[in-house]
Amino acid sequence: MAHVLLITSSPRGADSLSSRFATEIAEGIKTSSAGTLKARDLVADPLPHITSAYIQGRAAVPEDRTPEQAVAVALAQELVDELRAADVVVLGSGMINFGPSSQLKAWFDHVTWPAVTFGYGDNGPKGLLTGKKVYLVVAAGGVFSEGVWAPFDFQSNYLRHLLSFIGLTDVEMVRVEGTVFGQDAAKAAIAKTETAVHALLARVA
Repeated sequence: MAHVLLITSSPRGADSLSSRFATEIAEGIKTSSAGTLKARDLVADPLPHITSAYIQGRAAVPEDRTPEQAVAVALAQELVDELRAADVVVLGSGMINFGPSSQLKAWFDHVTWPAVTFGYGDNGPKGLLTGKKVYLVVAAGGVFSEGVWAPFDFQSNYLRHLLSFIGLTDVEMVRVEGTVFGQDAAKAAIAKTETAVHALLARVA
């Protein structure tokens, strides 16, 4: 039985392909494993951007935190606890200006926490959230997996780096891309991703 954490972050709402396929993967894994699912929609329930209350509060001992710091740290702790409880993390990200949405960046800013989700050892940084499988669903209107636009893919490379930094190194990526080149191209791109998702779910069932 797997406990699945689903994180969606696209501002496109019902039109979001990253959210659609991430949700399909998360629900499929939940069903096949007779597990549980926790969903967090970062657009429907946006996180605040981090402030000095969080930066200073997370470094202070609990009894020395101001009320504002205590609230900021408690929110980050809630997000970290969700990650710790998950066996499988499914993360949906739609490309905004070559990178992830600001909503998703805010989530990473809360959970990338020194001495809690990462630390430093003799060989440099070490992620502390280990032993989890991550499915990363990235969507883009253009084609960024190859070709002339590949150097501008600041979304998938950045997300992989942040995930690895906090210990989430077992990452499988699913792309949906090339949807802005006309109706036929969009249908073909979506069909390709549908096939990939169905194959993924059949493999993990």
